[in-house]
Amino acid sequence: MIEIIPAIDIIDGKCVRLTRGDFNLRTDYSENPLEVAKAFEGAGIRRLHLVDLDGARQKKIINSKVLETIASQTSLKVDFGGGLQSDEDVELAFNSGAYQITGGSIAVRDEEMFSRWITKFGIDKIILGADAQNGKIAVSGWQEVTEIGVMDLIRKYCEKYGLRYIICTDVAKDGLLQGPSFQLYKDIMDEFPYVNLIASGGVTTKDDIKRLEEAGIYGAIVGKAFYEGKISLEDLAEFSS
Repeated sequence: MIEIIPAIDIIDGKCVRLTRGDFNLRTDYSENPLEVAKAFEGAGIRRLHLVDLDGARQKKIINSKVLETIASQTSLKVDFGGGLQSDEDVELAFNSGAYQITGGSIAVRDEEMFSRWITKFGIDKIILGADAQNGKIAVSGWQEVTEIGVMDLIRKYCEKYGLRYIICTDVAKDGLLQGPSFQLYKDIMDEFPYVNLIASGGVTTKDDIKRLEEAGIYGAIVGKAFYEGKISLEDLAEFSS
């Protein structure tokens, strides 16, 4: 069964969503992220994708208190990302209750540091954030597209360091409610059938989730579709029972 992983993105302590990572295309949904997290928990959801967008901009954790509150007051297993640029950031994230952390830009820019996290905390605690723009890796909140291929980055960390958890977001799909990049995820699973691939970006309907499940995808991140009422808590609960 596919793992449903709702997303909560944080700016100024509020639950927000961006479109294609653009801070100018921001919609605020709730001033109480804990309340939102508890609603997910009540629907039988087990995991949560929590992103510190302030941290992503400032390149250090800003919203550790939000993480600590959700982790301590719900049973959700929280994977935390955004602004993790140092050993101290990762220590703070885990000390604040993160179950896993996601590293994207840091995995591209500082292989030595990212691999050190894998060695220290283990392959089950570190997720590679492989954000794609036309098959190339995008970093810095998607403001910069590198020449590194998505497959190449995944191959390096899976084959060299044994990493098994991958979140792949197609930047072109994020926040547009037009469906996920099924072909991209199929290509990844064909080449790396042993990874726990988490699809992110564009998940809009229950049918999208079913197609991802049928393709053998480990998890699906659901964000804007939930906040805009395209997918209900009841829909999510169907996949979590």
